[in-house]
Amino acid sequence: MMKYLVKKIMEPDYGCEERPDDYVAMDRLLLRNQEGQEIMMQVSDKELYAKDINEGDWVYFDVHDEIFKEG
Repeated sequence: MMKYLVKKIMEPDYGCEERPDDYVAMDRLLLRNQEGQEIMMQVSDKELYAKDINEGDWVYFDVHDEIFKEG
């Protein structure tokens, strides 16, 4: 299983724009794997809060690309 360090969480900036009621806010994550390679992933803001995932945490993804916090 590949683990990733959450280096940066970038929340979208909407300014004054209105969003549809069914809109799901997606954050961009800068992740670094154990070999030092960096990738970007998008994860819903709601899921990050629900799973208490923050910068500096180690995470992994299941076969459905669902994110989980290690520990």
